[in-house]
Amino acid sequence: MPFDKPNFFYELTLRKKNFKLIAGLDEVGRGPICGPVVSAAVILPIDFNFKNINDSKLLTPKVREDLFYYIKSQAIAVGIGLVRAKDIDRTNILYATK
Repeated sequence: MPFDKPNFFYELTLRKKNFKLIAGLDEVGRGPICGPVVSAAVILPIDFNFKNINDSKLLTPKVREDLFYYIKSQAIAVGIGLVRAKDIDRTNILYATK
């Protein structure tokens, strides 16, 4: 399945409204019955080169690791959050994902 390169529609719309820093984010772990939920956000420079970036599930472990270091080296900011299974049980999955 080919990967569609990002079109930046939302980012460009926000930039027209003078937003300077825009974070992209994703989460993993919402589907499993048990285990943590991990969310990550990254702010990249406007001229960031997206060459070779694809859906992580379609990449080899080596390419994924190389891209991790490349993205982290270019990022303006990176944030990672983790909510443990026992905290999800105490609150709920929607809160844990947020």
